[in-house]
Parts: sequence; C-alpha cells; structure tokens
Amino acid sequence: MGERGGGAGGSGDLIFQDGRLISGSLEALMEHLVPTVDYYPDRTYIFTFLLSSRVFIPPHDLLARVGQLCVEQRQQLEAGSEKAKLKSFSAKIVQLLKEWTEAFPFDFQDEKAMAELKAITHRVTQCDEENGTVKKAISQMTQSLLLSLAARSQLQELREKLRSPAMDKGPVLKAKPPAAQKDILGVCCDPLVLAQQLTHIELERVSSIHPEDLMQIVSHMDSRDKHRCRGDMTKTYSLEAYDNWFNCLSMLVATEVCRVVKKKHRTRMLEFFIDVARECFNIGNFNSMMAIISGMNLSPVARLKKTWSKVKTAKFDVLEHHMDPSSNFCNYRTALQGATQRSQTANSSREKIVIPVFNLFVKDIYFLHKIHTNHLPNGHINFKKFWEISRQIHEFMTWTQVECPFEKDKKIQSYLLTAPIYSEEALFIASFESEGPENHMEKDSWKTLRTTLLNRA
Repeated sequence: MGERGGGAGGSGDLIFQDGRLISGSLEALMEHLVPTVDYYPDRTYIFTFLLSSRVFIPPHDLLARVGQLCVEQRQQLEAGSEKAKLKSFSAKIVQLLKEWTEAFPFDFQDEKAMAELKAITHRVTQCDEENGTVKKAISQMTQSLLLSLAARSQLQELREKLRSPAMDKGPVLKAKPPAAQKDILGVCCDPLVLAQQLTHIELERVSSIHPEDLMQIVSHMDSRDKHRCRGDMTKTYSLEAYDNWFNCLSMLVATEVCRVVKKKHRTRMLEFFIDVARECFNIGNFNSMMAIISGMNLSPVARLKKTWSKVKTAKFDVLEHHMDPSSNFCNYRTALQGATQRSQTANSSREKIVIPVFNLFVKDIYFLHKIHTNHLPNGHINFKKFWEISRQIHEFMTWTQVECPFEKDKKIQSYLLTAPIYSEEALFIASFESEGPENHMEKDSWKTLRTTLLNRA
C-alpha cells in the first residue's frame, strides 16, 4: 500500500535489502509505522515494530510520538481543505490503533498510554459527523480494549489466589506415606488420558503468556545494553508461573516414584510415566515430556538401580534420544519441526498442538538477542535481528492459541495441580529407605540427612 522511506542516505532513512526493511533510525521506523493518505504499513511490520520498539522506548512514549505525527499530517491535509483525504487518513489511524490494542492490550493499562490514546482518537474524530464510521470504529475499539484489560486483570487476581502445589517435607526420617494414601495410578491409570490432561494444563497456562512478556527477555535481561527501555518493568509473572509448572511436574514425578514402598510397584510407576511421556511426544506436548524425563533423571530416582533393572527401558531410551542435549538438542529440534509442519497442514485441533520445551525456547530468544547487536555501526537499529525474534515469538503465540480438543477431567487435573510433592531432602530420604546407600558418598549423604532431621526435630 505504497512505499515509505527509501534511500541509504541520511540518518532518518530506512535501509531495504531485496525489498525487506533491515535497518533504520528509531525516528524513521516510527514514521514508517504511521499511515498516510496513500500508505498503510504491512501488518507484519506493525507487529514486529510494536513488539521490538519497547526495547528502545516505552509504549506510552511511542504512542505520544505517533500522536505528534498524526497531528502534523492532519494539519497539512486541513490546510489543503481536502476533507475526503482527511477522512481516509483518520480511518487508517483508527485501524492502526485497533491493531495495536488487539495485539498488545496490556500497553494501555498504563495511564499515560490510555491518555495518549484518548487524545489521538479525539483528534481524528473532529472531522467525522455525529454518528460517522470513524467514531463507531473508535467506540468498538475502546470497548474491546476495556474488555481485554478487565479479563486480564481478573486472570491476574485468580492467579494470586491459586495456591502452588504443597511442598511436603515428609515426616522425620520416615518419608513414606500411609499405604492407603492415593497415588497417581489411583486417579488415572491410562497414560494417554494423563498426557491429554497434562496438555490441557499446558495450553491453559501458556495461553496467559503474551508477546510483550517474551520480549522482556530481550529488553530487560541485558543490563549492559545502555539503549534498553528504562520504563517500569512489567511483572513477568506468567513466565515464572509457567516455568514453575515445569519444575512442579518434574518433582511430582519424582515424588510419585520415590514414595512407593514396594519395588514391583515402583517399577510399574516408572513404566507408567515413560508411557505418559511417550504419549505427550505423540501429541506434540514436548514441555510435559521433558518435565517427566527430568523428574525421572533426578538423583533420588536415577539412583534406584534395583528398581530400574526391572524396568523395560527401550521406550525410555527412545525418549532420551529425542531429548539428547548434544548438538544443541538437534534431535528435539527435528521433532519440533515435524510437529510444526503437521500443525500447519492440520485438519483437526489434535494435529495443531505444538507445545515446545519452554526453557529451550526462552534460551533461543535470549541467545539470538546476545549474538546480534541492537544497533549497527551507523547508529541504525538492526531491524533484521528483530524480524527474526518477532517471527519466533509470533510462531509461539500461534501455538498458544490452539484450543485443546481433549475433554477436561477435573479430578485428574486437581490431583496434578494440588498433590503434595516432596522436597529434595524428603526425596532422598524416601530413595535411601527404598534402596540403601551403595557407596561412601551416598552413605555420607544419608548420615548427614539423618543428623539434620534429628536436630531439626
């Protein structure tokens, strides 16, 4: 819809390569965002710039600059008495604001940003009749924005009320629970069903992560970047909560295994979780799969050699192969690529599910940021870098919006989310009680644990 910017000249210019914007000054990039009578920015550019600009300028300041550019263009059109063009320009500004409020509604929770939004919408409606299309569009946009903000506010309040799974310290020296106490197999003995319920929880939790949350990995983790945004840091609660879920699931798996008294039952528990992890892999739920494998690889579980000797480990070996960390998790990335391709051509919601290993995704974004500079030697913003970061975040957001096709089982989910999990100390105690220490190091650890707990008692 028209081209803006162009040459490779002054500091305000934009640099294109093969028709793709690769760099420019912050001012030129901001100007490229704002429509004119015969130009409207590409949607991918709008998303990428609005996402990446917060590294350099707070959203409310960007909105203020957009407002200034709008005023300048309006004044030029008003001076020429071109009412039709003025109305067309106003409609494009409202469309830009609509895309902004839909993609990043949380930007407008800030009072300064909301004030700037009201100021811009007030200016663009001055040429519109009483019940004109521009005013209607602004009214609908504002209503949708307020609903989005209210929904997110309610979600945050709900998160604060939800308690984390209880950390069971285990009784002194005797970490085993009563024989009648329920375990995961007493709640769900079908690996596929449990994998489906884990996928439900994953999709519910990951849906609360927003693009700007992920962008904070870039804008706030590099304290040495003097150009980073110095506005108030938004809480990354959703990222922390999702990361905590991974850790809790790993500890729950370890707890379920270590607290079982009989070796035969422990073997069955390990084989059950191996099957659950395998079903997670088939679904495309790589995050739960990795959490389960991590739980089984924790020292208190991994040291149970007599138990593992009875386990048919062929399936587990395949899973570990998929999650082999060598060559930067090459095997996992191949599987993820396969799941992504399946998702892109899917005819059903089941085939669309892709839940990547979140920690690896975050590391990818962070290292992409660290490898490439924010600014080029000529002072331009390295927009090529932010195209790639934006592409990966946009792909992740597409995965989070998939509706879970599996029927929700409240009983199973309640157990997964609220079942007591052992502390690291209690896990080791339960493990040593199941299979005694085998070497000097383990004997010393067991002795220290007993002494610590006796003194605490």
